[in-house]
Amino acid sequence: MAINKDSNGYTFLFAIVLVVVVGVSLAAISVGLKPIQTKNLEIKKKMDILGALKVECTRKNAEEHFSKYINLEKSVVIDANGNIVDGKDPFNIDIKKQYRDKTLDENDRVYPLFVGKVDGKTKYIIPLVGTGLWGPIWGYLAINDDKQSIYGAVFDHKTETPGLGAEIKTEVFTKQFIGELISDNNQFTPFKVVKDGSGSELHKVDGITGGTITSKGVEKMLNNTLEIYVKYFNK
Repeated sequence: MAINKDSNGYTFLFAIVLVVVVGVSLAAISVGLKPIQTKNLEIKKKMDILGALKVECTRKNAEEHFSKYINLEKSVVIDANGNIVDGKDPFNIDIKKQYRDKTLDENDRVYPLFVGKVDGKTKYIIPLVGTGLWGPIWGYLAINDDKQSIYGAVFDHKTETPGLGAEIKTEVFTKQFIGELISDNNQFTPFKVVKDGSGSELHKVDGITGGTITSKGVEKMLNNTLEIYVKYFNK
């Protein structure tokens, strides 16, 4: 029996078959690409951690440099009280996922701390996550072996405005944190990201012009996180 290709039934059936074929194909491609996407995210994370240590690398040599500068065996995971949590891999802790999970409070989360060495001196790398004007922001701080002063910083974002909030990832902004203290006499010292030009004062940095909300997002991200790591350093 001949098929009437001009009928509504044929058109409807053809559309269903096409949707199924395309859907199956896209699902197969997604599954096939998943390992590659996961690996790319892993490499980007390693590059960001190394960035806080001021170690320049590319995607090709990031893993080699990470193994050279970061000691995962000495890296730890801590709780909100600064106590070490056993049995957890710090590199595989997804702090962004934790941050998005509104059912978790501070005491439910865990906090990775990476230990590295640069020029023979120990550095402690702290991951950060927060919210900017349009979406998530994140970063890493490297702390010197005095467990107080900042050695290096990197910040990044997902959807902040170019030329405004997106400037948090530039060296002009991040270099202000170098030499700043996260504690004084074993007490956590909150940061202030200011717009009055007083950023040269201790515990202050100048915010991004026209990016006040994103700048304040960085301030909140720092203060919400660093107090927990100061508890660990004090122990």
